[in-house]
Amino acid sequence: MIREFVAGSVSAILVALIWHRVNVLPAVFFAGLFAALYHFVGDRGVKKNFAVVDAEKSAGLLKFEEIGGQQTAKKELLEALDFIRHPERVAMMGIRPLKGILLVGPPGTGKTLLAKAAAAYTESVFLAASGSEFIEMYAGVGAQRVRQIFNKARGAALKEKKNSAIIFIDEIEILGGKRGSHTSHHEYDQTLNQLLVEMDGLTVDDRVRTLLIGATNRADLLDSALTRPGRIDRIVQVDLPDLEARKEILRLHAGNKPLDEVDLVSVAKETFGFSGAQLESVANEAAILAMREQMQKIQHRHFIEAIDKVILGEKLECRPDKDDLWRVAVHEIGHALASELWRPGSVSTITTTPRGKALGYMRQSPERDSYLYTQEYLEGQIAIMVAGAAAEEIVLGNRSTGSANDFQQAVEASKRIVAAGMSSLGVVSVDDLPASLLHKVIQQIIADQQENVKQQLSLKRELLVALAEVLFSEEKVTGDFLRCQLFGEAKKNIA
Repeated sequence: MIREFVAGSVSAILVALIWHRVNVLPAVFFAGLFAALYHFVGDRGVKKNFAVVDAEKSAGLLKFEEIGGQQTAKKELLEALDFIRHPERVAMMGIRPLKGILLVGPPGTGKTLLAKAAAAYTESVFLAASGSEFIEMYAGVGAQRVRQIFNKARGAALKEKKNSAIIFIDEIEILGGKRGSHTSHHEYDQTLNQLLVEMDGLTVDDRVRTLLIGATNRADLLDSALTRPGRIDRIVQVDLPDLEARKEILRLHAGNKPLDEVDLVSVAKETFGFSGAQLESVANEAAILAMREQMQKIQHRHFIEAIDKVILGEKLECRPDKDDLWRVAVHEIGHALASELWRPGSVSTITTTPRGKALGYMRQSPERDSYLYTQEYLEGQIAIMVAGAAAEEIVLGNRSTGSANDFQQAVEASKRIVAAGMSSLGVVSVDDLPASLLHKVIQQIIADQQENVKQQLSLKRELLVALAEVLFSEEKVTGDFLRCQLFGEAKKNIA
């Protein structure tokens, strides 16, 4: 009613002014400008519809028991949630309730899943947001949105007659980045300052106890004032799953799928370095492959092919010509032979089927999960990396551009040797080394392994050619077949 009255009055005034030949264009321009600013910075710019997650509905969707692996992360998060669910125990033990928890880990490891499970587990009000929702180009907007989400959490808790609330902020490094890192944009700093003030206000005597849960894969970007105890009280590592955790994750994701004698333990061994999201994708892609073949159950080979698909992508329609295909076969068999010579039992599959940007590949299956590497191990990896180019030289007399990525990986492995003090330079600071000296040492490390692997493969040139011919015609060779041929030849030589 009031809007209609104001609009009618303004229209009447404009008509009267125009009737009296008054130039109203400046007034109309500035009125339009103020209206636009109000539209983008006013109610629509500052106010944000932060969603309150319905815990009762979420309870039927995801529980902590349904998240595979991450036992330590789940334990610490559950403990923090129990602090706000059972305040009488906290008060009896004289414990200060936690104000903030930071979930840190690579993408796909389950940080958001843990937050969703927290919504289902807790009887608190649960608000979810992304760090990017707080940042705008207009000064003060982000700080206002921080105040808004904390006020909404408290208000929603009081409205629903609950005494606790949880705020989850994904990608919190956008909101909580180090102050001063954005030279021409103080909006970031103002937004972080407001977050720090709000967290300082989370006192024990509040009518509503509030817990902030943040998730990030770039903890190094966060401001130290945010991560100190009293604000972020716990930093929980949500790392890539180990072997046992991968088995558990695969069992969970395969639980609703019809399997036909699938060895999930073997699949878990071949997926070292996979995140939980990638393992879910392996199970999903295996089911898709089985459905594509119109099969009623998923077989073990579907899982093996799904691993390749997750790593490299779908098979390509284009095929290299015979000369290039022969070179690829020689190259990959070179990798495979070197891998078996340096790491017996390590080869899983060799193929010349193009996937993604790779014309062929050799996939290794590590015997166990390794997190520390010796000099001998890294040198062995370099030998395996350069073995493809060495095989091309031995059989074809020259190299190709297909070895470029292999050499780049060899350079990175060599840098790790230098950085760990295992090179001829001893303990050094890689950043302070002259570029020419670092290049010389890396070149020497790689050259030594090139010479070594070339000698080993030259002794097995006939086997190299024979295996390359099999791979050329069959397109795919298993590690078991390779080992049978390699060690069968070794027994003949001994006899």
